[in-house]
Amino acid sequence: MNILIAGGGIAGCCAAIALTHAGHTVRVIEKQAEWRFQSSGIFVYANGLVSLRKLGLLDDILAAGFPVPGGRNAYYDHTGNPIVETIYPSEDGIPAILGIKRAEMHRVMAGRAVVLGVEVCLGTTIRELQPGPDKVEVSLSDGTTAEFDLVIGADGLRSTTRAMIGIDVAPRYTGVGVWRSVHRRPPDLTDKIMMMGPAKRFGIMPISDDLLYTFGTVAEPAGVHYKPEDWPRIMGDRFAEFSGPAAPFLSELSDGTEVLYTAVEEVVLPLPWHRGRVVLIGDAAHASTPFMGQGGAMAMEDAVVLSDALTAHDTLEDGLIAFGKARAPICGFVQDVSRAVGEAGARETGDDMAARDAEMRETAQDKVDGFYGKLATMNAARPF
Repeated sequence: MNILIAGGGIAGCCAAIALTHAGHTVRVIEKQAEWRFQSSGIFVYANGLVSLRKLGLLDDILAAGFPVPGGRNAYYDHTGNPIVETIYPSEDGIPAILGIKRAEMHRVMAGRAVVLGVEVCLGTTIRELQPGPDKVEVSLSDGTTAEFDLVIGADGLRSTTRAMIGIDVAPRYTGVGVWRSVHRRPPDLTDKIMMMGPAKRFGIMPISDDLLYTFGTVAEPAGVHYKPEDWPRIMGDRFAEFSGPAAPFLSELSDGTEVLYTAVEEVVLPLPWHRGRVVLIGDAAHASTPFMGQGGAMAMEDAVVLSDALTAHDTLEDGLIAFGKARAPICGFVQDVSRAVGEAGARETGDDMAARDAEMRETAQDKVDGFYGKLATMNAARPF
């Protein structure tokens, strides 16, 4: 098929690679005139790394990032007192957790797509879609018109493709903001660290041999706009009560620190995720809260499963239906668990924190094992 992908982020690049491997001709359009992707960090658990291996990207991604030794996640309270340590599952020699700078991940993905011959058009968007029984006629912002067998909307939680095909679902603000910053990594800091504060979380994640990033979640009012020049100061204020492992990085925050603020929104989209020959993937279909660290992995899995579904079925319609049926339960499960974790954390203050810490010591590892065990079971049940 001749396929157009709108959006050149994780979902779009991975879909371009998967579909090119399957023999399709792929063009990617991206609204940015030059690649300027958020340069803070991201962590990818083993289920996401399995998808990267299927896409042929794993070795380059591992070289660009930082695999956490033994898959360790050390939990502390906000004063730095240890709570518990959990071990995340690995799979077939794949690391359990990889931290990587987002810009580095994108460099690897976009570079591989170009090497495979994917046409990439920057500064370009869809102006109009004219669906037909055998083709979709697409008018682009560069003034050209072309026909495609399939159009994929991988254009994020504010997807314009979603609106163009008549799906009236808007992102929902969750009441939570995420603050991120990038720092030099001390050589002895190799674990993923999570600090559990009063209705707040603060994480520390190595992303390369010399860098780490921090990420803090806290309730923020809806619709507020913070000037980027104020982000370092505000982030320091938001997490001022955190000491222990967080202290040296919070004290470093200044005008010269790379800081990013994002308001957390969700997209919960019922099936079908397609209309005719146009399908939505990634955040355009199922943007999630960050509390389970699965947003990137779900986009990677979408790409692999969509390609597999199209290969396994005789008609495009059957393939797109099968894709949605395979992915919606898994993405919905991740969204529900992540949302519940975030909502619980937003309520934990005072005596609740001591009870939380005691429960974590008893149940944290079982919850990790249960979550990833269910993901594995659900993926294994896929019939194609």
